[in-house]
Amino acid sequence: MDREIKIRAALILDVIGKPPAHIVESLERLIEEVDKEKGVTVKSKDIKEPTLMKDSKDFYTTFAEIEVEVEDILYLAILLFKYMPAHVEIIEPEMLVLSNNGWNDVLNELVRRLHGYDEIARVMQMENQGLKQKLSEITGQQVITPLTPRSELSREQVEELAKSSKKKAKKSAKKKVTKKKKK
Repeated sequence: MDREIKIRAALILDVIGKPPAHIVESLERLIEEVDKEKGVTVKSKDIKEPTLMKDSKDFYTTFAEIEVEVEDILYLAILLFKYMPAHVEIIEPEMLVLSNNGWNDVLNELVRRLHGYDEIARVMQMENQGLKQKLSEITGQQVITPLTPRSELSREQVEELAKSSKKKAKKSAKKKVTKKKKK
């Protein structure tokens, strides 16, 4: 890709939290971090007023629409992985021509990030397994969680989990019906 051509993109960054002033400050800091990224310039920002989340008494949500200019498609890809915007739209140029080297950079960044996430997931699985084993030793019973593979469970345990799930689903459905009747 010609290094002289800049890419303009609109991103939507959203946050949830409390109090409302804190989440606005968090978005401000986040936008400042984006602007400090290599090859990235924030051209405009519009932070919306926080609103109370539906079905919540004290959690708020808000979002910011920002327009960025990046020197290369790779920098846009890095922004997407690092800041996980809710939406992205390339504004210009209308046509992006990317060399095989450009694609290599983007795809290698994608693979690098995926390997990092996979490593984190594996470590968490091993830690979870270790904690379950220690808890089983302490309680003298097998610890069963939603993450326990079926292959580790007896037939009776699978049947008990199925019954429990059905009971929870019925209870949840009753709550929804009760809420609708109250409205």
